[in-house]
Amino acid sequence: MFTARKSRLALATGVALAAGLALAGCASSNPLDAPTDDTAGEGGSDTIVVGSQAYYSNEIIAEIYAQALEGAGFTVDRQFNIGQRDAYIPDVESGAIDLFPEYTGNLLEFYDDAADATSPDDVYAALQDALPEGLTALDYAEASDQDTYTVTQEFADANSLTSIADLANVEGTVTLGGAPELEQRPYGPAGAKEVYGLDLAFSATGDTTFESLIAGEIQVADIYSADPRFQTEDIVALEDPESLILASNVVPIASSDIADEIADVINAVSAELSVDDLVALGVQSTVDQMSSEDIATEWLAEKGLVE
Repeated sequence: MFTARKSRLALATGVALAAGLALAGCASSNPLDAPTDDTAGEGGSDTIVVGSQAYYSNEIIAEIYAQALEGAGFTVDRQFNIGQRDAYIPDVESGAIDLFPEYTGNLLEFYDDAADATSPDDVYAALQDALPEGLTALDYAEASDQDTYTVTQEFADANSLTSIADLANVEGTVTLGGAPELEQRPYGPAGAKEVYGLDLAFSATGDTTFESLIAGEIQVADIYSADPRFQTEDIVALEDPESLILASNVVPIASSDIADEIADVINAVSAELSVDDLVALGVQSTVDQMSSEDIATEWLAEKGLVE
């Protein structure tokens, strides 16, 4: 749902930061224990600037990073609600922002639109090669915010569907719905034909894709994997064993100068952040109307990442 993605972003804001980041990591077995060097964390003046897009899901992840770092004794400056990638990437590249939650596939396309990797590991490897000097991709999470082939649970049960490949066994016409651009995307009908041998019809449902799915006007919908409706509605994303769809896992992008110092803390977050977690965090924000701060605090405590 490409129009939905665009609507997530707001106008850019400037970011400023004092130079010099000489943070020291900790030797404790707990990656979130405080640093022992008095130039970092609560005893020092150095600050890690964490940024986020102007979108609730991205802001929650950034807040999780910020609170995890603070729990480890680092001083954090939050620069959230920045606009589109063109607006914040210059500050990330310059070091004005030290840490930013990104998405592997989307960021790879930003730096290398000719890349043909699609699987999570391949996309991550290609992204590491594509990043400019001075930026480091820390460990990516299982959590992702990417296109999916989604069906209703009722349709999945009736046709024994677990993966995109299983759509080949459905009798009659199977229609894929999504933004008009989807028809020409590599993971649209032509891609599904090439990768899975599927003959899918297409309907440009745009902003009404979910409603069209529920109404039975289409059988398969392109819905982002972090959509809260995966928890609140009876829908299911089909597995993609052949990596038709570009993987876009949550990945922390850090200034290389501090990447080693914060890696243990942030990689511990990535290790715990699952697809279901990201959906649930979105529900807490959009349905329960919890603040990003409270959502992050609760999640970190639940995972045992802060004391």
